[in-house]
Amino acid sequence: MERVRIGIIGDYDAEHADHRATNAALEEAGRGLGARVDYEWVATDSVAPDDAVRLAGFDGLWMAPGGPYRSLDGALWGIRFARERGVPFVGT
Repeated sequence: MERVRIGIIGDYDAEHADHRATNAALEEAGRGLGARVDYEWVATDSVAPDDAVRLAGFDGLWMAPGGPYRSLDGALWGIRFARERGVPFVGT
């Protein structure tokens, strides 16, 4: 079974239906594709500009819905990281 690691850049809050739906969508996509989807929420204030190490281990990145983000700089750095390195990216 193929394994895919997805980093969700955002500030997870279980009270937000869209955050719970993001997790459910990734799990359902994995089942539908016969792949194991491991995902991790990456808080925007843990993503420092020019810190490629925090995001480098993911096969793809998803910018979570439901801002405002704790760190707009962290959110923008995540987008830039994906764009400049050709990492698959979804923004919602």
